Amino acid sequence: MIRDDEPATDRALRDALVHTLGIDADRVAAFTNDTPLFGALPELDSMAVAGLLTDVEDRMGIVIEDDEVDGELLETFGSLKQFVLTKAAV
Repeated sequence: MIRDDEPATDRALRDALVHTLGIDADRVAAFTNDTPLFGALPELDSMAVAGLLTDVEDRMGIVIEDDEVDGELLETFGSLKQFVLTKAAV
């Protein structure tokens, strides 16, 4: 279950999407936990994934291992947020 009591994580992810993918901030602000990402956002192609994840690592002070990156991680905004919350808690 997504914890919405983590506004800093939510903001950091939204900022990373705007910064690395060049998506309009108003568009990203409207994302919900169910908003699909990979495969639905033309800006988030396989080449952009590495840049986005590196930006998230830098913003959140976490390390995302290669074997942790799969289709479910970037399925929705909520799945990405949950992953980052879990990584940050470790």
